[in-house]
Amino acid sequence: MTLIRNEAKRKLMAGELALGFGVHHLRTSAVGMLAASCGHDWIFIDMEHGAFSMQEATQICIAALPTGVTPIVRVAADALDEGARALDNGAMGVVVPHVDTRTQAERVARAYRYPPAGTRSWGGPPAAFRFKAPGHAEAQALLNDEILIVAMIESREAVNNVEAIAAVAGIDVLLIGTSDLSADLGISGQIGHPEVQAAYQAVAAACRNNGKVLGMGGVYDREWATRYIKESGARLVLSGSDHNYLVAGATQRTELLRSIVPGK
Repeated sequence: MTLIRNEAKRKLMAGELALGFGVHHLRTSAVGMLAASCGHDWIFIDMEHGAFSMQEATQICIAALPTGVTPIVRVAADALDEGARALDNGAMGVVVPHVDTRTQAERVARAYRYPPAGTRSWGGPPAAFRFKAPGHAEAQALLNDEILIVAMIESREAVNNVEAIAAVAGIDVLLIGTSDLSADLGISGQIGHPEVQAAYQAVAAACRNNGKVLGMGGVYDREWATRYIKESGARLVLSGSDHNYLVAGATQRTELLRSIVPGK
């Protein structure tokens, strides 16, 4: 009846950096182990933009649990039911995109916490207890504490409302989706633009004021990643996705081998 711990959340609670491995194309049970082998703390299974079925996503979650890498699923903004199913079947956290208002944040928080903190339904012993949970009340209280609920800040409206969003109990992390935020601001892809910097400062301040963690996605440039981590305090950090890693690693290898002239 031992609960598998959310190691990524523990790192965040200790003030440490938790690095996420984005999963978009991979479909095998090896994903968690691969992420662990290259120094990641959590996997980010993307059901918003990826073509995952629920079966595929949750099988990856279950296989990741024993590796120490925390499986977290991003659902589409209006598919909160999919997040609940993912939590019942191996996920230890849910990321919800485009949370623009306090009302939306409250809906997210309620959906993924058991009563009295929320309205999540009990679906039987979950994978996090190796399918052998203690009594309902004890199991639900433990899971309420263990899961990680992440609201994404991806618009000017969300930045304007960020203090109210951050004040919502049950939300653990405000994760800035830098790509979508810059697009909404009319400066798509300009991750170091003054407006993006101002947004990071505003979200970071709201996190500090309300005991939340700042998250960062879409920033892989050394200069700006350094600034947003060191100065703004981003700690739940998406470090890249499977396709980016594959293309970068494969390109480096082919360039190396093509630089060798045959017969010389």
